[in-house]
Amino acid sequence: MIRRVKHDDGANLMQWPERIWFIGCGNMGGAILQAWLDNGAPKENITVVKPSSSPLPGGLISRPDYPSNGPPDLVMLAMKPYQLDDVAMGLAPLVDENTTLVSVLAGTELDILRDAFPRANHVVRLMPNMAVTVGKSPMLLIAEGDDSALRDQMNVMFRPLGPPEWLANEDQMHIATALSGSGPAFVFRFIDALSESANALGLDEDQSARLATAMVEGAAILAAQSKEDPGTLANQVASPDGVTRKGLDVMDDKARLNALLFDVLNAAMKRNMEMAEEAKS
Repeated sequence: MIRRVKHDDGANLMQWPERIWFIGCGNMGGAILQAWLDNGAPKENITVVKPSSSPLPGGLISRPDYPSNGPPDLVMLAMKPYQLDDVAMGLAPLVDENTTLVSVLAGTELDILRDAFPRANHVVRLMPNMAVTVGKSPMLLIAEGDDSALRDQMNVMFRPLGPPEWLANEDQMHIATALSGSGPAFVFRFIDALSESANALGLDEDQSARLATAMVEGAAILAAQSKEDPGTLANQVASPDGVTRKGLDVMDDKARLNALLFDVLNAAMKRNMEMAEEAKS
């Protein structure tokens, strides 16, 4: 069942599933739940199932067992990946041909989810990053088949957390997760390294941190809004034989920055692939 929520002026906001079940609700699940509530999801449509009680967005109260008000229309799997088998034992019989299953379980591929929930109508993998809390996370998505209506529904539901990005095949999830899912940590390390380097060269520690953070924020906004690619923007900032060019020359020497980041992403991608294999065993 779908409930259409409207503004006071009658404009359509969103079609929300009548029965939404969150299985687990940690940091990522909580961020998704908060964004949905902020965008008009009716609290009475949402049930959070988790064994222990903890504060939830919107004042919702979790329950340790599954509701008896009929099969869920949408299930968000937001617990730990290792809990999948235990969860499926109790949840799979309650899922039916009208249920869409969305999983944020790292390393848990579509075929494993389908085996665990054979009666589900749709099975979708979702990989956000921690920027969901500010509505700026790329929302990596992959589903069985190519159902345009499903894509449209997922796009509308998850766009408040960041731009939806559908992958062409599931193999791409490994590198996309390394880039987008792990990427914030790599950027944080870069900001920290800039700050520490400026401090070592004589700038106050707190001021170095503020300047590095503000600079990266502004540069990211410029890159997102510009029609030029980031490489072109870098060259536009750098005057021949100027201050910026001297710094870029160090980064570009023997493609040292590209080589470093290739190794960083490759290591993260390989670990994601290992986790996918571990989930199958």
